[in-house]
Amino acid sequence: MTAYLRPRWEAALRAEPDTADDAGGLAAEPADPLAHSVPAPAASGLDRTAKLYIGGRQVRPDGGYSRPVLGPDGALVGEVGEANRKDVRNAVEKARPAAAAWGAASGHARAQILYFLAENLDYRREEFARRLTAQTGADAGAAEAEVTAAIDRLFVFAGWADKYEGVVHNPPMRAIAAAMVEPLGVIGIVAPRRQPLLGAVALLAPALAMGNAAVLVPSDTAPLSMTDFYQLLETSDVPGGVLNILTGDPIVLGRTLAEHDGVEALWYCGPQAGVAPLERASTGNLKQTWTAPQADLSDPARFETQYLLQKATQIKNIWIPYGA
Repeated sequence: MTAYLRPRWEAALRAEPDTADDAGGLAAEPADPLAHSVPAPAASGLDRTAKLYIGGRQVRPDGGYSRPVLGPDGALVGEVGEANRKDVRNAVEKARPAAAAWGAASGHARAQILYFLAENLDYRREEFARRLTAQTGADAGAAEAEVTAAIDRLFVFAGWADKYEGVVHNPPMRAIAAAMVEPLGVIGIVAPRRQPLLGAVALLAPALAMGNAAVLVPSDTAPLSMTDFYQLLETSDVPGGVLNILTGDPIVLGRTLAEHDGVEALWYCGPQAGVAPLERASTGNLKQTWTAPQADLSDPARFETQYLLQKATQIKNIWIPYGA
């Protein structure tokens, strides 16, 4: 029944207009990557472009293009790959077999891996805080608080991984009905622009804890936090394909995920302009969608609860008759 109901407060997650930070129009196709006005790189340091993360490997984007990541002062912080439709297809192809194996693993095994991931993020908290400051202009205290909140969120849902269970019903007949909680499969996730690390982790943690694989589109204005994050995945025993990271235009990539028949659900917290087109695109395959561009994912009262666990799972009823 809960699949057809929404809490009253959820309407506010999508009803408000965009802030200036989330403004953006709908592009039919990705903008020409060559049209970006890219500042010259700093005189010191290497000119590096972060790759996509597909199937447990760092890969170059299919189109060969990249997009700049600029700090609040307009200075070039770095560059990331510009994913396209082919990259989405490649990511989903890797995610589907990984979802089957990850979902079949015990909740305890998934919990241990998520705990390990949280511990490794804690070990590199200063590095991630500096990266947040460079991309968003947040002061050291705010950046440190965001990293701490992301670590806490991983610990919370690691704890839920082996505790969110089904129930047994007593129907009006000589039988019992076991309501089993199962993962959806592959979930497409478009993370919000604000709080680029916490926003992505807050969506990933419940999805992975419940046994789903994910294709993540991180914040397009500050994606380097999540391209750094895949280094943690490689050292935390997360199986290849369980989490795939594609950088690029959130509306274009989100719509491609909505149209893909191999993606069971789409969680979208990107720009407001993408909500209606993504939901229209999802009707062709009856995909489950959760669109919340105004969600404050830092709110533990709403987003450290069973709310997202319910959206990451489905119920399978098994009827077991018995005799006299």
